[in-house]
Amino acid sequence: MADAVVPDIEGIVPEKTTKDPFLTELARLAKQNNKIDPELYEKFSVKRGLRNSDGTGVLVGLTEIGDVHGYIVSEKEKVAVPGRLRYRGMEIEDVVAGFQKEKRHGFEETAYLLLFGELPKKKDLTKFTHLLGKSRSLPEGFTENMILKAPSSNVMNKLARSVLAAYSYDKTPEDRSLKNILRQCIGLIARFPTFAAYGYQAKAHYYDGESLYIHTPDEKLSTAENFLMLTRPDKRYTKTEADLLDLCLVLHAEHGGGNNSTFVAHVVTSSDTDVYSAVAAAIGSLKGSKHGGANIQVIAMMDNIKQNVKNYESENQIADYLTKIVKKEAFDNSGLIYGLGHAVYTISDPRTELLKKQAAKLAKEKDIEWEFNLYSLVERLAPEIFREIKKSEKKICPNVDFYSGFVYRMLGIPTELYTPIFAIARIAGWCAHIIEENVSGGRIIRPAYKSVAETREYIPTSKR
Repeated sequence: MADAVVPDIEGIVPEKTTKDPFLTELARLAKQNNKIDPELYEKFSVKRGLRNSDGTGVLVGLTEIGDVHGYIVSEKEKVAVPGRLRYRGMEIEDVVAGFQKEKRHGFEETAYLLLFGELPKKKDLTKFTHLLGKSRSLPEGFTENMILKAPSSNVMNKLARSVLAAYSYDKTPEDRSLKNILRQCIGLIARFPTFAAYGYQAKAHYYDGESLYIHTPDEKLSTAENFLMLTRPDKRYTKTEADLLDLCLVLHAEHGGGNNSTFVAHVVTSSDTDVYSAVAAAIGSLKGSKHGGANIQVIAMMDNIKQNVKNYESENQIADYLTKIVKKEAFDNSGLIYGLGHAVYTISDPRTELLKKQAAKLAKEKDIEWEFNLYSLVERLAPEIFREIKKSEKKICPNVDFYSGFVYRMLGIPTELYTPIFAIARIAGWCAHIIEENVSGGRIIRPAYKSVAETREYIPTSKR
């Protein structure tokens, strides 16, 4: 096989174009003519971001798959309560405790639960796990032609391209029967670890000059085990590492129909398109730093704190630097403390509680308890600092992204794979919602946008 080369995009979008004065002028016009007066949103009672004025989400659909609970509405007021997450009506803590008590991995069981609405019997779980295992390998020529010959600097983009390319290898990609949709969904759930691992290997080789390792998936291994094996040169991993990654996959598998990427899956599916198009669109959503890419931002922020604070055990020094971050005087000057706050959870995020316990254990094993203590200190101090500076009574808590990046780093997983891991987990939830939309949706999702542009007449070229 001939070596692939990093694509030369000069002929598609020349880089020198960004320095062209004409493009600068076009950018100015684009900004000038796309800025809407903020007062108009209030005037027309627009639900920006599909949010009500109190921050709650606008009700646009019903689901039986996932339930995210972080507040109650009492006498028309939003009241914060401890966070709860249910998969098909089951508390996430109970789901996790169930498979951990039996000392086995739980992602495959979780995927079955989300897709089919009930826990599998032992024989059905065995059959389903075997089906996933047999489906992990990619079609002949796929790795060379669809991944290695067109490497991407971002693994999420490579993942989306791989999903769209899979359409071309499917003999019945447009068959909308439920049985065929299930076949496609199971195939994607099985192959996501392979897509992501190979996409990373291509990126590391062709962009970073590292050796290329393409291992064959092992159908006897779990999703978490396969991913670790495929991304490591020596294929080695420990039971502790695989168990913890499996927990991460379970916690990220589903989060209700209202999160951005799952809603995208609903929207695109409602147009009666194919599964591959809907999933690729969801990947594009998850890539965003406000969604799946948030844990990378947390890692960058914590690294910045470590670089600028001398004593990691000093509450005063940590508090002073967090104050600078919130005041837009430090880190990326955004004023955000990444990993803090959530659209639904207010007092606590149940995923964070479960992941934090495991993060503490692994940090102790790796003799970096000092770093875990630093995270814990930021978690405790940041909400009060945020409230004082912003003069807000809003309750905020750390979300799952606050500790997930730290866990991935302890597992030795490259930063470029943090968001793809999220996708490897969430594909189970996306597919469940795609099926639900096909079975119960029925109408294309089409919200309204009001035009606030002034009426103008067309002017001939000679008179402009």
